Amino acid sequence: MTTMTAVAATLDHAAIEALVPHRGAMCLIDRLTAWSDVHIECTAINHRHASHPLRTSSGLMASATIEYAAQAAALHGALAARASGGEAPAGMLASARGVHLHAWRLDDLAPAVPDELQIVARRVAGDAGRLLYAFSVSHGGLPVATGRLAVLLDAARSAP
Repeated sequence: MTTMTAVAATLDHAAIEALVPHRGAMCLIDRLTAWSDVHIECTAINHRHASHPLRTSSGLMASATIEYAAQAAALHGALAARASGGEAPAGMLASARGVHLHAWRLDDLAPAVPDELQIVARRVAGDAGRLLYAFSVSHGGLPVATGRLAVLLDAARSAP
């Protein structure tokens, strides 16, 4: 796999929703800003919404950043498959490791302009059956979470 420079790109929520398995409010990513064959950058602006699907009675916990990162990885897989003329295989988040949360909640982060989460995921390893991504989520230039995601792929639906 050759590494290309990240390409500035813009996809809105509707275009992202068409590429990932998440629908409606559960599609957490609002905008794609750049991607390459090993890297993706996205933003989300829904972390303060009272109707956020991952919000608990205590608020939107920072552990939700794992789902934001997993959706960025799913979008990356769909974009990479589409770029190579194939279809992304179905994937399932198998584990999140080495996760460091730098905030307790997402809905009470200090105000920032713009008030959005920046999600970055980088594919660090993978084969036809599994992928490993490193991720970071920040807000206003400050870290919110970092970690790694392991994704299991459905080999029966592998891209050609």
